[in-house]
Amino acid sequence: MGRASWSGTATVAHMSHLFTPLDLRGTRLRNRVMVSPMCQYSAEDGLPQPWHMVHLGGLARGGAGIVVAEATAVAPEGRISPWDTGLWSDDQARAWAPIVDFVRSQGAVAGVQLAHAGNKASTYRPWSGRGSVPEADGGWPTVGPSDVGYPGLAAPRALGAQEIPAVVDAFAAAARRALSAGFDVVEVHAAHGYLIHQFLSPLSNDRTDDYGGDLLGRARLLLEVVGAVRAEWPDDQPVLVRISATDWVDGGHSLDDSVVVAGWLRDLGVDLVDVSSGGASPEQEISPEPGYQVPLSARIRAEAGIPTAAVGLITQPWQAEEILAEGWGDVIALGRVLLRDPQWPLRAAHELGDEVTWPPQLRRGRW
Repeated sequence: MGRASWSGTATVAHMSHLFTPLDLRGTRLRNRVMVSPMCQYSAEDGLPQPWHMVHLGGLARGGAGIVVAEATAVAPEGRISPWDTGLWSDDQARAWAPIVDFVRSQGAVAGVQLAHAGNKASTYRPWSGRGSVPEADGGWPTVGPSDVGYPGLAAPRALGAQEIPAVVDAFAAAARRALSAGFDVVEVHAAHGYLIHQFLSPLSNDRTDDYGGDLLGRARLLLEVVGAVRAEWPDDQPVLVRISATDWVDGGHSLDDSVVVAGWLRDLGVDLVDVSSGGASPEQEISPEPGYQVPLSARIRAEAGIPTAAVGLITQPWQAEEILAEGWGDVIALGRVLLRDPQWPLRAAHELGDEVTWPPQLRRGRW
């Protein structure tokens, strides 16, 4: 392809848990560092831009095992903001292809998170405004499981039961386009108060039909989406799901619920649950501290019998190594720390005593 490529695999006998490869179906991650999906709010009409090439390519060059692209909308109305990436058109898939190609050329596995924002859609970029974008300025009406809106945002329209199959089909079609773009992995976004999580949480779902009521009813959309995506995705390539394991609100979706749901996902062929939390309500009571979400990952892994990604204020190599060594997760998902230090995996390898292959262009800077 005319591009420098490198494997990044360890070359000495000693190997930390963090730099031990992981096989998910027929896909091998060179290490356990996962780039969490992080919205860049820099797309145009859903099309990724040069920024995305530099951002995601730099993270792959920095040594991550899997680079998961930001929440990418399966439909125009599913975007968090008008500046989100999409996979509802073939043009978008073609725009993703060279970015995916470069990520893979650097030895990383390329992933994308498929998403629908539901009643938290049509908002401004974090640095350019607050609240909903008016239709006159390029916004659009939002939808949700109920007409229960998120405080501070425009009220949504409750999806009719006859509309829900189209949402499932949109996820399946986006998965097909992701595959055509060359992605190795897809992650279904069922966290952080977006559409699938809105169905899961009693705080936002007051339906009385098959998509509401008990846990199975509230999880029905998630299970249908995952089943449709898994059917489109090759048998030898993994499907991940990001969940909010708890709403951190009394009466909301709970960790007990998430253990049950994770078991259902395992039975549907999901290969790893990416365990985050919160986002359904501003009344959530969270005390963020280093590793505060790791116990959620640990319990789901132990009780649901499915690999997990641990995420949340994990910033130090020794911290990541301890989580893996103790069996609290199988992958370490990193976010903000990688925005500060895209070469964090290379630094972590040095601090943990692992010898990994650096890109030849960077070797003059190695420790």
